[in-house]
Amino acid sequence: MTETASRRRAPGMSADERRRMIVQSVLPLLVEHGAGVTSSQIARAAGIGEGTVFRVFKDKDELFATCFAEALKPDQVLDALAVIDLDQSLDDRLIEAADALSAHLQRMGALIAIMHGSGKRPEHRRDRRKESMSAMRDAMAELFEPEKDRLRLPPAQSAALFLSLLFSGRIRFSETGDEPTTMELVDVFLNGALAAA
Repeated sequence: MTETASRRRAPGMSADERRRMIVQSVLPLLVEHGAGVTSSQIARAAGIGEGTVFRVFKDKDELFATCFAEALKPDQVLDALAVIDLDQSLDDRLIEAADALSAHLQRMGALIAIMHGSGKRPEHRRDRRKESMSAMRDAMAELFEPEKDRLRLPPAQSAALFLSLLFSGRIRFSETGDEPTTMELVDVFLNGALAAA
């Protein structure tokens, strides 16, 4: 068998499918290696030749910008929130949601730090961020919906308040190192800061 015959051929894909596949392969590399990731690492991770990468993206800057835009999308976390079992207690639902949201925040934070550290300034789109937050709030409101008659605020407001506490708390506590557990955060959100008498 010749070397050419034994080489794997990339599966037939549309241009959009190939772009998505490359971006999904490159995101973990960016988190691990930063913007210094090489073309050969990108091609190896995607299982394609270097030439194929640059037939889809004109250069690494365009690829990185596309990766960054993809990382800002809340699709992955929305999928995780959508499969949370509504038959669980509200505490358990919120703990599961907080873990998924924290992982999303961590991924975004790592990628943003890497891009800024490398001198690459990705485009921030305020309207896109607003859309993402709105979609996450709506998904969280679904988790509060079964308890709507017991809530002091409507589900959408409860969801917005929970997201605000979770996101701002995670950022601030990461600076001081005394971050509460997800269970503690959910407990304080649902039951307040005062211990039971």
